[in-house]
Amino acid sequence: MLKRKYRLTNNSAFKATYRLKNSYYKSGIILWVGKEKTEEYPTRAAFVVSKKTHKRAVRRNRLKRLMREAYRLILKNNSVPKSQKYMSLIFIGQEKALDKDFKEIQSVVYELLNGIKE
Repeated sequence: MLKRKYRLTNNSAFKATYRLKNSYYKSGIILWVGKEKTEEYPTRAAFVVSKKTHKRAVRRNRLKRLMREAYRLILKNNSVPKSQKYMSLIFIGQEKALDKDFKEIQSVVYELLNGIKE
């Protein structure tokens, strides 16, 4: 589980991130990137899987857990410091990503974070 200080929860922060229209897509996962930081505080992340993706909450929550754990491990190892320049990150899981296992989700999340353009 991500620590509370790393979670994006504020509705206005979601809207501000979406408003920038800075997104990346890979294998059923979309990454929305917020503004660059001006002050020193942790990057906040959110994980979203819409009800339109799958009607069963169990399937949606599993995908969210896998994405969250992949991001947590990447954050722990500090293997993609480029992603820590931004205020917020939003990961959106789509139907294509539902049947992937943890290793595939982890590689997709890593490639998305590594592919952020400056």
